[in-house]
Amino acid sequence: MAAQAEYRRLEDFEEDSPPGEEELLVHVTEGLQDSWHHIKNLDNFFTKIYHFHQKNGFACMMLSDIFELVQFLFVVTFTTFLLCCVEYDVLFANRPLNHSHAGGAAPDRSKVTLPDAVLPAPQCAQRIRASGWIIFLLVMAAVFWLYRLVKVLCSLLSYWEIRTFYVKALNIPSEGLCNYSWQEVQARLISLQRRQQMCVHKRELTELDIYHRILRFKNYTVAMVNKSLLPVRFRLPLLGPVVFLTQGLKYNLELLLFWGPGSLFQNKWSLRPQCKRAGARRELARRLARTMVLLGLANLLLCPCVLVWQLLYAFFSYAEVIKREPGSLGARRWSLYGRHYLRHFNELNHELQARLSRGYKPATKYMNSFTSPLLTVLAKNVGFFAGSILAVLIVLTVYDEDVLTVEHILTAITLLGLVVTLARSFIPDEHTVWCPEQLLQRVLAHVHYMPDHWQGNASRSETRGEMAQLFQYKAVFILEELLSPILTPLILIFALPARALDIVDFFRNFTVEVVGVGDICSFAQLDVRNHGNPQWLSAGQTEASVYQQAENGKTELSLMHFAITNPRWQPPPPSELFLSQLKEKVQQDAAAAPPAQHILAEGPLGASLLSDDSAAAAPDGLLASVLARPILSASGLVSRDRRFAQPCSTASAAASVLASLASPLPGRARDPSADSPGCHSDRLLPEESLLLSESRLRSLSRSALLSEVASAEMSLHAIYLHELHQQQQQQGPGPQAVGVWVAAGAPKPPSVTTGSAARASQAQHREMPLGGWAEEEEEEEEEEEQTTG
Repeated sequence: MAAQAEYRRLEDFEEDSPPGEEELLVHVTEGLQDSWHHIKNLDNFFTKIYHFHQKNGFACMMLSDIFELVQFLFVVTFTTFLLCCVEYDVLFANRPLNHSHAGGAAPDRSKVTLPDAVLPAPQCAQRIRASGWIIFLLVMAAVFWLYRLVKVLCSLLSYWEIRTFYVKALNIPSEGLCNYSWQEVQARLISLQRRQQMCVHKRELTELDIYHRILRFKNYTVAMVNKSLLPVRFRLPLLGPVVFLTQGLKYNLELLLFWGPGSLFQNKWSLRPQCKRAGARRELARRLARTMVLLGLANLLLCPCVLVWQLLYAFFSYAEVIKREPGSLGARRWSLYGRHYLRHFNELNHELQARLSRGYKPATKYMNSFTSPLLTVLAKNVGFFAGSILAVLIVLTVYDEDVLTVEHILTAITLLGLVVTLARSFIPDEHTVWCPEQLLQRVLAHVHYMPDHWQGNASRSETRGEMAQLFQYKAVFILEELLSPILTPLILIFALPARALDIVDFFRNFTVEVVGVGDICSFAQLDVRNHGNPQWLSAGQTEASVYQQAENGKTELSLMHFAITNPRWQPPPPSELFLSQLKEKVQQDAAAAPPAQHILAEGPLGASLLSDDSAAAAPDGLLASVLARPILSASGLVSRDRRFAQPCSTASAAASVLASLASPLPGRARDPSADSPGCHSDRLLPEESLLLSESRLRSLSRSALLSEVASAEMSLHAIYLHELHQQQQQQGPGPQAVGVWVAAGAPKPPSVTTGSAARASQAQHREMPLGGWAEEEEEEEEEEEQTTG
């Protein structure tokens, strides 16, 4: 089954590629005027341009790198000082000191100063030399710091060249970089290619070419997560199904597959020739499995050093925050696995972050709508006892401040305060009422992906548990990162080698060579014909087998997202046909729905049902109007238009609003390419004041306004496509589009409504692989290191 598809080459529409890319593409400088012709490594070049823009220029990047080096040096030095240069018996007053004073005064044995507890430098150095373990860790830290210093210096030199490129080639001054969106920078790159051949293989660059260069490896990772290929899901005793994906494991996977020695790629843009031959698959899988084991053993040897660093960094990073805000551990964040599961193909980091940030509040409200009665009772009583003792101690301290001199009294007050704060975080607000189904729909509107079996089952604990794996507590993230040095080697040695053959087949079957770009993941082509799913409106247009289909409609949704984000992009004919038919379907459904003005006029009422805010901000108010329309129609809160035979559904309401996106933005000339199907990010609703208030319109720049409208439009398309998919599933369930590495799930249960009806559903649910946590900033730093490495 895995050997059905073969590696193939896609010819470009413009011209063929001359042989020997790595020998032909060189950076040249003509005369006194800098020019950028025939860049050798366009992947690194475009990635640096993107990072330079996202990190706000050279000065910010330089300061960040310098402070990162200083921070590492501070952690190592300060930790060594605390271990070897402090006399803790003196500091804790376990051993009294005699202070001699002038004039023969009596010694003062009650006061101990900080210098008294610090050992002299010779004695401190002697303690360090006496500990071989400390010397070993210091040597390892010094080697790593010097390595980072060299990388930072090389990175700064390369980014100074990028700064020059921005100023001279793109005509964007450093002080005005923050005034330009990435789309504007990208447009100037495309225009520059017409004047200077940065890429010799093509006359013109497209938006998709640039995205392919920046996201080449990221698209592979997103596809592997979509096909459930990576072994990050485990079943443990007592805990049940768990997932584990940390920054350390992600780093090792990328080292193994993409850019490390012996990886499947021979350079940044080309897969190794043996990976493209079906006859070499088993031998290559054996070598890959052996490399996985060796890498796991290397991680095992480095485990003590990495573990010590993780513990120190976590302590210095979170100790003060936990003391100041104990509830911060109860805050939630999107997991590392969730970022890959929810990521579109060809979606840049800032686009993903903006989308997930919009979905943060709805996701938090959805998770808070679930309460544990048992945990609530325990939290109330624990909070009562701890609060009572704390109150007594505070009263005694106010009455007589000498109480603070009692040993461990401050420790007791601090710990009791933490216990009370944590207990309160588990006690729900008794006056808040949520509708889980509508909250989950709001989450879907922003994150764009949701398993089929969640529909109509938002109130079930199973759904909440799976959502919790995408949207975990920050405390879980910290715990996973601390355990990563121990568990990552075990996964590399025992779990990953069993997937070696599947990974080799994946890279051969889902890699295509695009002229002028190189080897890329075929899913990143956004080709509905080769990777579309007939259950996601691509029936009759796709030739993909179950093995070749992307799961959860990712091909179709990614195509819509890219077309809306880049309205001047010209899709290939199969993708353009899909967008055209989708537009026709939207127009048909809009004709049978109430006008958009009527739906949007009910925005405040819909927002009041779905939000605890007094006024929902755009585009949340727009989404609230669409999502609340079926509830309002069924409840009779709004008058029903007799011209329509059926009550307005969510899909019909979304189609009506999408069909109204036809008016060009004020002050912007109409672009012919903007009339292509699915490309509406340059448009606003006819009733602009219903989407954005007049003051809001005046306060936003043109690029920010386009971004908000594009976000609202994509959210509506996500709701619309999911509703049509659910309707198709109910009418006639077709073959499940499940990857070859996932066991076929149980038949999808019929959709049910909110509340008790949802809880009454007894259908079986197939499990979804979810998990992991990661900081977005750390992810960007790792990508930047790979670029400069």
